[in-house]
Amino acid sequence: MSNQNVVTLNVGGLKFTTWPSTLQQFPESRLARMLNGSDREFRLVNGQFFVDRDGVLFGHILDFLRTLQLSLPSDFTDYQRLQREANFYELHSLADLLSQESLLKPKMEILEIRFLLQETQAFFRVFGSCSATIDVLAGRITVFAEQLGGATWNNNIPLQKPLVPLPLERPSYHDFIFQCGTDYSDRLGARYVSIKPDHRKLINGTNVLGLLVDVLLKEGFRLVSTRTISAEEKIECYCFERTRQPDALPINQATQDAAVPQRKPVQIHKT
Repeated sequence: MSNQNVVTLNVGGLKFTTWPSTLQQFPESRLARMLNGSDREFRLVNGQFFVDRDGVLFGHILDFLRTLQLSLPSDFTDYQRLQREANFYELHSLADLLSQESLLKPKMEILEIRFLLQETQAFFRVFGSCSATIDVLAGRITVFAEQLGGATWNNNIPLQKPLVPLPLERPSYHDFIFQCGTDYSDRLGARYVSIKPDHRKLINGTNVLGLLVDVLLKEGFRLVSTRTISAEEKIECYCFERTRQPDALPINQATQDAAVPQRKPVQIHKT
């Protein structure tokens, strides 16, 4: 069969059209042998290869061949059946990925905001079960502080003080700390907080908390509980969670031309 012609497969009544090169990604698989006419399980009927297998699951297999990545819908549950289909087509690399079911299933992600309001200042500490999420969120938050001791106009009306960005405190990979409000106990004065994509610089702690909660809700988190941690200091705790889809699991491209293509090493993105 010429590689210039598209191939049409009828799998369990569902039709799929693709390039021969897609089906030949793994030369030792039955799909590659099908094109050579060396596998009698696949019959050519009216110009189409008929396969008496599950067509819906074959859609995921074809997507894997096209991208060399396994990316399944969030509500997918038929891991064992898809692994059985991968074994039928002798796509052992895909079967190996599916055997790592725990890496493929969505995971519950927890995030917690601790908020303390003291007179004109507010303090925040954010904890997260996923360090990658904490890194992204911390990258969107900037604290700006006023530099004290600026010149004044007419000795009565102060000029606008320059703002300098301050780094967030990162006690660990899973949390960060910042504050806002007015504090003239050191060389820096009022502290403002900006959270992308919002460009405002907020000084009021309650407003910053509201914007931070809004950002998390837009990112798919839901608020599951609120509580007071310390009655004396009145530290409020807001707990969020979301179902986090795992990253697509790719086959290592460097091994695509290996001598035994059916046992390609798997590269897994972890957080």
